[in-house]
Amino acid sequence: MDALILARIQFAANISFHILFPTITIALCWILFFFKVRFHLTGEKSWMAAYQFWVKIFALSFALGVVSGITMSFQFGTNWPGFMETVGNVAGPLLAYEVLTAFFLEATFLGVMLFGASRVPPLIHTLSTLLVAIGTSMSAFWIIALNSWMHTPQGFEMIDGVAHVTSWAEVIFNPSMPYRLTHMMVASGLTAAFLVAGLSAYRVLRNDTSLGVRRSLKTGVYAAAILIPLQIVIGDLHGLNTLEHQPAKIAAMEAIWEDEEGAPLVLFAIPDEDSSSNKYEVSVPKLASLILTHSLDGELKGINSFAPNSPPVAPLFYGFRIMVGTGLLMLAVAFFSAVKLYRQQRLPVWMLRVLVAMSFSGWVATLAGWYVTEIGRQPWLVHGVLSTSEAVAQVPASSVAGSLVMYLSLYAFLLIAYITTLFYMARVAAHPRTLAANDMNGRSIAGNADMLTGGAQ
Repeated sequence: MDALILARIQFAANISFHILFPTITIALCWILFFFKVRFHLTGEKSWMAAYQFWVKIFALSFALGVVSGITMSFQFGTNWPGFMETVGNVAGPLLAYEVLTAFFLEATFLGVMLFGASRVPPLIHTLSTLLVAIGTSMSAFWIIALNSWMHTPQGFEMIDGVAHVTSWAEVIFNPSMPYRLTHMMVASGLTAAFLVAGLSAYRVLRNDTSLGVRRSLKTGVYAAAILIPLQIVIGDLHGLNTLEHQPAKIAAMEAIWEDEEGAPLVLFAIPDEDSSSNKYEVSVPKLASLILTHSLDGELKGINSFAPNSPPVAPLFYGFRIMVGTGLLMLAVAFFSAVKLYRQQRLPVWMLRVLVAMSFSGWVATLAGWYVTEIGRQPWLVHGVLSTSEAVAQVPASSVAGSLVMYLSLYAFLLIAYITTLFYMARVAAHPRTLAANDMNGRSIAGNADMLTGGAQ
């Protein structure tokens, strides 16, 4: 492989590892805020017990997200100097805005959130949790604004090969930004919801039937049941926006090779780019046109219409179907579990095991969707402005390969350690001694809650 391919693989590895943790922390912090608000309103110790367990998960996830984000940012200078040289006037300020408005807010109040529960008044501690949640969401806002601009660039002009901003409003609120932001925020909600439900189900299987665990389980399941239909609607709107601004990506996702009226929806195939055809195709006639154009005879552009600047077909075709398939599985699991819990019925053991297996399903859907989004922009780094080959550093392939092996080894170790640690924390929390200790602490918490609420529980 040449340096370009290796640099792309290395950045993909870094962003893939990094994105796992913000997808948890962005929404998990709002769930923590929900737990604290419920504790304030009811004074019931179970809500505080849920908060105390999940804030540890948040802290671990946040730490790994910050560290991997710093590593990722280094690559702009080491592997992709052409990016900042060409569009640094756009990317630099947006990344700085994230630090100034989001990261500083998180860093300021994170310490209070993690260590100040017994050191500051309860309402101040809850306010700190809210501000950290706002900070994580603002961080997502600025990063998605930059990424969306790379897909649908607006509000700039090129002078001597360098992008100069003419309208920050158009840069930030570019045509795809609202769809990408809402899609990503809901994806984070689903990722956190299934993690909360999965680890809570694991604790129930370990005979931890405390009220805090049951309420965590319900919170995760109900949140997933609400968010997954919303994500389907947002995904459809996002697809229509992509069809308008990046039709080549849609053609690759659907494996449509030639311009076609009444294009079929390909359920399964093996795309063959050499022959520009699909092998072993299973499709539904006219359904792709109906979904994307809302007309049975609507015309869709084929991949060959965009050659040679068309993205690779197979990664987009398979990635999109993995994302959709995972989403449909989430829909079935969340709805079944939510109905059972709403009817005050216990989840059967097999359903609890399914929830445990689905703990990281949000990661699968997020990564599949992220690959579709980013690979679908190829061969452009900034669509229509800067190609990937123009931005890569002129360094020996061996240097990139060496650091790539190091990154992959480290990330594999950290990922295994992270997942193992989460289940270990859940197992320890479900241990009888831990439950007894929590019960004693809970009595103290309940007493404090009496003082906080004036005894009106």
